[in-house]
Amino acid sequence: MSSDLMLKNNPIILALDTCTESCSAALLVNGQVYAQQADAPREHSQRLLPMVQTVLQQANITLADVDVIAYGRGPGSFTGIRICTSMTQGLALGQDIPVVGISTLAAMAQIAIDAGSSQVIAAIDARMGEVYSGQYVSKQGVATLVAAEQVSVPQDVVLQLSEQQTVSGCGTGFDAYPELLTLTANIEMVPSAKFPTAAAMITIAKKAIANGEATSVDELSPVYLRDTVTWKKLPGRE
Repeated sequence: MSSDLMLKNNPIILALDTCTESCSAALLVNGQVYAQQADAPREHSQRLLPMVQTVLQQANITLADVDVIAYGRGPGSFTGIRICTSMTQGLALGQDIPVVGISTLAAMAQIAIDAGSSQVIAAIDARMGEVYSGQYVSKQGVATLVAAEQVSVPQDVVLQLSEQQTVSGCGTGFDAYPELLTLTANIEMVPSAKFPTAAAMITIAKKAIANGEATSVDELSPVYLRDTVTWKKLPGRE
C-alpha cells in the first residue's frame, strides 16, 4: 500500500485532528489545501465529519478519491486522540484507504516553521503537573524531531537546540508552566502555533508518505506518551 503511494507524485491527502482543544480537517488536492478549523474542545465528535464533508465538497471530490488519511496521533487529550483515531478508522476502512499518523507536537512546530522559525519547542499541558514536549528543527521546510518526544515535569525538559539562535516556543505547555520560558534566553513565542492543525499536518504527511510510512488502517497507532498506570491514579481515567 505505502509503496503504491510512493510512486504517485501528488497523492490526495485528507488530514484530521482532534487531539487538543482544536478540531480541524484539511485536504490537499493538486497542490491546493482546503481547510476547516474550530476551537471547540467538547464538540469534536460533532464537528469533525461535517468539516471533512466541507473540504471534500470544496475540492469537488469524494472520499473514494482520497489516497491517504493523515491523522493526529497525539500526544494530547485521551478523549481527543480516541475521537481522531476512531474517525480515521471509520473513514479509512470503508474505502480501504492507507493512513499515516502525525504528531500533534510536530504539527505545532510546523506552523511555527511555516511562519519562519528554524528551531522550535512545542509543549502541550499534560495536566497533573506534567507537560508533553518535543523539540524540532526545520529540514527543507519540514519539522524534524530532535531527540524524542516526552512527558515529564517541566523541570526535566532539557534544551536540545542551539542557544546561539532563536528558539520558537508554542503550545499550552508554556501557559501552564511559564518556567519553560527560562530554557534559553533566546526563546520567542509563536501564538499562531498554540494548537496543531490538520493543514500543518499535510506538510509532514507528504514527507512521511514519500518515506513509505503510510500503513493500512489496521496498523493505526495512537501515541499517548503517558502510560495508563499514571492515568489510573485519577478516578474515571481508565
